Amino acid sequence: MKLRLAAAALLLSSGMANAQHNHAGHGGVGAVSFANSCAPAVQEDLMRGVAMLHSFWYGEGEATFRSVLARDPGCAIAQWGIASLLMNNPLGGVGAGQADAVKAQTAIDAGRVTGAKTQRERDYLEAVGLYYKDFATTPEAVRQGNRAKAYEALAARYPDDDEAQIFSALYIAGTQSQADQSFAAYRKSAVILKAEFAKYPEHPGIAHYLIHVYDAPPLAAEGLASARLYAGLAPDAPHALHMPSHIFTRVGAWEESAATNARSFKAAVASREFGEAFHASDYMVYADLQLGRDKAALAAMEAAFAVGGRSPAPTVGYAAAAMPARYAVERGDWRAAMLLSEAKGGTANTEAMTWFARAIGAARSGDVAAAELSAAELAARQQKLAAAGNAYWAREVDIQQRAAAAWIAFARKDTNAALLAMRAAADLEDRNEKHIITPGRVLPARELLGDMLLEAGQPAKALVEYEASQLREPNRFRGYLGAARAADAAGEKDKARGYYAKLIDLAKTADTARPELVAAKAYVAR
Repeated sequence: MKLRLAAAALLLSSGMANAQHNHAGHGGVGAVSFANSCAPAVQEDLMRGVAMLHSFWYGEGEATFRSVLARDPGCAIAQWGIASLLMNNPLGGVGAGQADAVKAQTAIDAGRVTGAKTQRERDYLEAVGLYYKDFATTPEAVRQGNRAKAYEALAARYPDDDEAQIFSALYIAGTQSQADQSFAAYRKSAVILKAEFAKYPEHPGIAHYLIHVYDAPPLAAEGLASARLYAGLAPDAPHALHMPSHIFTRVGAWEESAATNARSFKAAVASREFGEAFHASDYMVYADLQLGRDKAALAAMEAAFAVGGRSPAPTVGYAAAAMPARYAVERGDWRAAMLLSEAKGGTANTEAMTWFARAIGAARSGDVAAAELSAAELAARQQKLAAAGNAYWAREVDIQQRAAAAWIAFARKDTNAALLAMRAAADLEDRNEKHIITPGRVLPARELLGDMLLEAGQPAKALVEYEASQLREPNRFRGYLGAARAADAAGEKDKARGYYAKLIDLAKTADTARPELVAAKAYVAR
């Protein structure tokens, strides 16, 4: 097992069209209608390209728009489609790379030279062009704001253009800060999308973006309808097959998450979208581990590395570091965690996950010296992120640092200092929403605080923290297990029995006889 984890950690995408609302299916990517002045012969593929754009199918979408241009060089809106796809995931916070920005600007300039036949099409081209304006000297956050404002203006200029409203909602959502616990941008976007969803319940983009804007703990339940609909609307698009799991993860619907990500992985590999394949795998591994399906989780992880994807997509590097760390710590295999292969070749935030798991694993195995070495590596990554101005990931790694320091102090028997540091980490994490790249942190900080309180002989306080963690991270195996153990130790036998019963039900399809499950069944039987 150690060898598998080590190997995994080392391996780190002329006439106007039919009436706006006359939606028709476009293969397996959903039904959209986008008014345009391109040749009748390219309409089907043009609509297919727009549908792919709505499902973030980057490589295939760009190829489709270029196919349209090969047959109708004057189709300026296809140039808009290419530039739009090259922005990458508008909600990921990374945006276009420099090389893609050059390609996008070339497409925009070509569209301007060609001259779109309608003012509306010219306005679409200029709206996406504003994102790329002064690209080299404009921070991504400013570009996102410019894009949102441009599309809000476009939507106001064309109030009867539903596609303008839908894209405006998407780019408003793209400005949501993970530190804003009011989720103001998501809520604003949701108002627009709900109105559009009432008119077009089969539009893939609306269902997709509703999932994104409800991808937050207090909003997630509202996204279940669109989550259960989206994959069926665009069954050929790998991202469409994956996206429902963002909501399934938030509400703890692990069976549904594992199933839809298995389909996404298969579709992504078939289309050589390795970023999507690894992204789906990380979510699938996370889901399987909650269900006690350790063999399935390991198989999913190994399948991801076996496809040999060397894509520069951030999702590849993230999942390549996250999956081995998850596999160790979710199972409480602290020795395996401390022996994870040294993080190499990733970015500072992906490498930090390995060092975090190693530090926690070593501290909880009683090897303080090894934990301190890993904590030093963790600190170096945090400093690198802070120096680069990467505030979000610097804050996330700061939380990991605090947690690692807490467990090192706990291993040294400095319990008071350890609990103070662990609580500070949990409080900070509660104020910083998880990134969409991940189904969840390597381990929730508040759940780790519950672990520490339980080991410190304070079970009643531990139970409070486990239950608080479940509000943000529901239906987790370790969450139920910790709560059951804490309740039992605190003398709350009925509550302990209830949590053990939930654990048993959660893991009813487990493929591994975890000792915790055996103990849970014995407890309930008594």
